[in-house]
Amino acid sequence: MNQPQAHAKPGPLQKHHFLIRRLHSLTGIVPIGVFLIAHLVTNSSLAWGKWGLRTEGRGYSVAEGGIKYFQKEVAWINTQVPHLLLIEITLWVSIAFHSILGFYYATTGKGNLPRYPHQDNWRYSLQRWSGYIGILFIFYHVATLRWGWTFLVPEGTKWSHDFSASTLAAALQGSPEGWTAAGIGISLFYFVGVSLLVFHFANGLWTAAITWGLTVSEKAQKQWGVACLGLGLGLMVAAWASLGGALLIDYDEAKGIESKLIVEKYGEDRLEELLDAAPAEPERPDEQAMADD
Repeated sequence: MNQPQAHAKPGPLQKHHFLIRRLHSLTGIVPIGVFLIAHLVTNSSLAWGKWGLRTEGRGYSVAEGGIKYFQKEVAWINTQVPHLLLIEITLWVSIAFHSILGFYYATTGKGNLPRYPHQDNWRYSLQRWSGYIGILFIFYHVATLRWGWTFLVPEGTKWSHDFSASTLAAALQGSPEGWTAAGIGISLFYFVGVSLLVFHFANGLWTAAITWGLTVSEKAQKQWGVACLGLGLGLMVAAWASLGGALLIDYDEAKGIESKLIVEKYGEDRLEELLDAAPAEPERPDEQAMADD
């Protein structure tokens, strides 16, 4: 007689599937999603910051006002937000947890249609691929503009929160002098990266409601889908405005505005200290020609 086969004991992920699945969706919303919204709002101020300055924005062009507002916000975040390191650690732990579990679910799952019968196949596939590419983009973005891995940046530009707009423009455009071929490639990578992250968050917010049992019926899922679509479109506009604002910045103009703000708040001596500590900029062709003469 055939002996009944013993069932393998469920592993930790299977045993605690209900809890872990909800923690996975929750970390995608808090803190990752909340940080994404705050980050895009701050960065998009390059496009709308002139009006955020209110009376301070008088006399500034749209680009100049955006630079000034952005510089003030970035300086405040990096110098006055309490427990910034703890916030960053919490965010990275959440990203690691969410991405590792997401990769596991994406590679071991048997498709989403039985679980989410009203979700299109293309959205399921794009959700997975936006996660794969998105985590690579996040790593590059943080490694170059936060950790200072300048060997990954065209011409080795190092981002500084003291000169936030000018160094951001140089890193994305390819050099302090303006556009280079490498800068175009980096900018295209940023465009794809931020677009996929916004989609991943908005679509993930829709599926999270199903995971938590908040939208059971097809009608409820469609209604919530409209809300998520609206949020996604708003964030996409903010993402593209952030990138567009950075790509249109004139390096010298931004550096001048940032230097003026530093002098107004800390004095000439502080500006000299920052300029002396900054990496030397590559010599420009016109400056080289003058030196040769």
